Amino acid sequence: MPLFVQRLGQASLDSVQEMGRMFVFLAISLAAFVTPPFRPRNLLKQIHFIGIRSLFVITLTAIFAGMVLALQGYYTLTRFGSEALLGPAVALSMIRELGPVLSGLMVTGRAGSALTAELGIMRIREQLDALESMGIQPIRFLVAPRIEAGLIALPLLTVIFDVIGILGGYLVAVQLLGMSGGTYFGGIESAVVMKDIVVGLIKAFCFGLIITWVCTYKGYYTKRGAEGVSQATTSAVVLSSVLILVCDYFITSIML
Repeated sequence: MPLFVQRLGQASLDSVQEMGRMFVFLAISLAAFVTPPFRPRNLLKQIHFIGIRSLFVITLTAIFAGMVLALQGYYTLTRFGSEALLGPAVALSMIRELGPVLSGLMVTGRAGSALTAELGIMRIREQLDALESMGIQPIRFLVAPRIEAGLIALPLLTVIFDVIGILGGYLVAVQLLGMSGGTYFGGIESAVVMKDIVVGLIKAFCFGLIITWVCTYKGYYTKRGAEGVSQATTSAVVLSSVLILVCDYFITSIML
């Protein structure tokens, strides 16, 4: 029993220490946003990597999410004689929940894992140490542009996801199920308000921060060679995904 308590206490202390180190890492990265030198070319390169190169998976996920949502929504609303509400149901679900959450999870799997692996490989090859020996701060040079790019790219990807998802719902509702296009889009226009869009964008902004923060942190402090990179990548994807869902719940609770 005393050994169990001792291990539990040590695990708690390690968790608190890890959280403290993560927040210090984030604070240093955010401070680099507003202090020169600025490297806009590096930032654009990261926006291209996180944003443009994620467009295909975002488009594919969005159109099928919208189509499934329309099919399932039509089946449910038909039972209550409310088929006319299908457009607003699809649009609000996309804008407030599915758009930011699914975009965040897709970006975590595609770009977040790559960020961790890239920094992890640089760590085990001692390239980060080499930068420090040349007087270049790796967090400022490598981490800050990636976090900044995530804050910019994820809201834009979420907007694209929302639009494509609503069009996917249109394909099923109007082209497959025979609903009037005017009824579908008219319902969306009357139901969606600016607050819905703002909530979705706030979520996307927070998820962009979570993904790039967690993934760069895990990659930056990778240890134990190739096995360490693999473990860091898995840990980064799992932790980012869980934090996205937890953060989604709290933002929804506050801004419902």
